[in-house]
Amino acid sequence: MAEKAATKRLVVGISGASGAAYGVRALDALNELGIETHLVISRAAALTLSSELGLTPADLAVRATETYRVQDIGAAIASGSFRTMGMLVAPCSVRTMSEIATGVTSSLLTRAADVTLKERRPLVLMVRETPLHLGHLRAMTALAEMGATIAPPLPALYAGPRTVEEMVDQSVGRVLDLFGLDWERTRRWSGLAAGGADEA
Repeated sequence: MAEKAATKRLVVGISGASGAAYGVRALDALNELGIETHLVISRAAALTLSSELGLTPADLAVRATETYRVQDIGAAIASGSFRTMGMLVAPCSVRTMSEIATGVTSSLLTRAADVTLKERRPLVLMVRETPLHLGHLRAMTALAEMGATIAPPLPALYAGPRTVEEMVDQSVGRVLDLFGLDWERTRRWSGLAAGGADEA
């Protein structure tokens, strides 16, 4: 059967870095936007989901259109012929980032990211690590040169978040912007009121 060209689908990877909430909320947002989601979760991410949110991979599977085992290298998302809008890794661990940067992939998550790059599709990595040493920075530079977007989930304090959930949603909304998706929970900057700031 021919694949529908109009289908809007995004690959979502969740690695084991702290910040599992970013991946969970990204799935929720994409559901609200009517985007087909293809989810892959690393083994380490299963531990983080449990410790940070009390969730299991099965809890996330019901939020995604399709879910793949991280060792399933024969999955649809392992091939460039499977058309997508791109891939979001939220959060992205340094190990995951480093595998993608070298092209030496050991799982479906990093293979799918590699495919995204070779097909010149948007790859957005919500890298969660600090402080960064030179090796981290060099890997990020290499990825940027290959076409990936490094988007650490930093709090947007101008949006006046009152809860952790609002900070997470703002970061998720901003990375979805990179795929041309407008999530209603994203707070937009509308400028300062006249006379609201002194001249530099």
